[in-house]
Amino acid sequence: MNPTASTNRAPRVALCGIALESNSLSPVTTAEDFKSHCYLQGRALIDAARAEVSNAAMEMRGFVQTMDVTGAWEPVPLTLTGSHPWGPVDHAFFQSVVAEIVSTLQQASTVDAVFIANHGAMVSTGTFDPDGEMYAAIRAVVGADVPIVGTLDLHGNISERMIESTNLLVAYQTNPHVDMFERGEEAALGMRAILGGTATPHTAFIRMPMTPASVTLLSATGPYADLIDFGQRRKREMAGAILNVSLLGGFVFGDTPKNGLAVIVTGRHALEPAQQLAREIATRAWHDRERFQRELTSVAEAVEMALANAANPGQPALIYSDAGDNPGGGGGGNTTELLSALVGAQAKHVLYGTFFDEALAAQAFAAGVGAEIMAVFNRDDDMQFAPRLELKAEVIATSDEAFVGRLGIYKDRVVSATPSAALRIGGADGIVVIVQSKRYQTADPMFFEHLGLDISKARTVCVKSRGHFRAGFFPWFAPEQVYEIDTLGLTSPVLDRIDWQNLPRPVFPLDDNADWVPPNW
Repeated sequence: MNPTASTNRAPRVALCGIALESNSLSPVTTAEDFKSHCYLQGRALIDAARAEVSNAAMEMRGFVQTMDVTGAWEPVPLTLTGSHPWGPVDHAFFQSVVAEIVSTLQQASTVDAVFIANHGAMVSTGTFDPDGEMYAAIRAVVGADVPIVGTLDLHGNISERMIESTNLLVAYQTNPHVDMFERGEEAALGMRAILGGTATPHTAFIRMPMTPASVTLLSATGPYADLIDFGQRRKREMAGAILNVSLLGGFVFGDTPKNGLAVIVTGRHALEPAQQLAREIATRAWHDRERFQRELTSVAEAVEMALANAANPGQPALIYSDAGDNPGGGGGGNTTELLSALVGAQAKHVLYGTFFDEALAAQAFAAGVGAEIMAVFNRDDDMQFAPRLELKAEVIATSDEAFVGRLGIYKDRVVSATPSAALRIGGADGIVVIVQSKRYQTADPMFFEHLGLDISKARTVCVKSRGHFRAGFFPWFAPEQVYEIDTLGLTSPVLDRIDWQNLPRPVFPLDDNADWVPPNW
């Protein structure tokens, strides 16, 4: 029984999270990757969650601020940390953070509930299911009667242990992700309902033999959007029987046995309605599986379009996704395939961003605005798909200040990629490349604007981002102006290029013999 159900005192709610999207092809994510991005404890966690601008996860901010306005409560902050998407987390570091969370939780004495803000697609060097391991460790401390509510990115890879160790999991509904605050809000309202006795959750879970590429998981239009809309519509039609519907497309680059499109439906008071709806959604997903494939634009075709577009200023501008090298999915942010092709074709009026290269950013910053340099891309890096490239360039802007994002996934979040610089290649009307000192996907116009660049003057904009740029650059580019380019890299959407080791097989779209039978609950 929850202590607050029989007393008038404010509930004590523990807060924590370890957020990482792990690409199995990328280098190991270290303690420094987490601590340089976000590592909050105690009072600092609460202050960041309540601030208008901070580096705390938006889900945590939505949860805390909603709890603040819906009644009395006592937050018990533990540890909240996260890293940019990268490779498997160092298992020793992961275990140390979980031990820290568990120890602080034990010292806190009685808590009435726990909120966890994880991503859901974390892999460690020691386990395929660190999210589930963390959830289970917390459950072991608080016992079976204390509700545990969590939020997840819709690219999470879900295990049975994650479901069994929690009472309610709430996943994003938008891709590009612009509803993280709202999902934190939903988690808080669900928590209030559980603590108040107006919800006794029962969860149905189905994992499908489908591992679609992320480019097919957009939520504005397409098969994934249709599934999400169907689930939310059926939730409304079921007249309060359903507490939450979460549909997670998964993150195929995790390459784990728990990969697969996941349907999580939580009944408000009973399991049967949740099972019914979960079956409906899963059946619809399997029926529509062929729609979860997408043709990309070749590099050669992209170059031809950029040349034609520069020669015809009356045509709408274009934006290209360098899809094979998305730092938001564990890409290195430093492949040169598309850039080299554009330079070789002497493309004009192009903005290209953002290239992660600490040494080059430092070189440009030291040289200063107006300097002509021999820009050496990837001089210190021997990563796959990232060969050394030397180009004459003019430094046209530099910055050593962080900025605050203004659109999409980075809105109201502090972005620190300094020092950064804008390099112009090929003369006054050539290609301008943004070089930065930390890996970020280019999902916000501020990556260009903080260096004084006007996006509206470019004929072609190239971004190292898979999908989140769509929300950041929508004022300039309608969907028909967006092209996903078939570039090589650690996040290539062409899945049959990759030597998968741990995906559950057979699986669609990799195997023609993949099959699925609805569960006989």
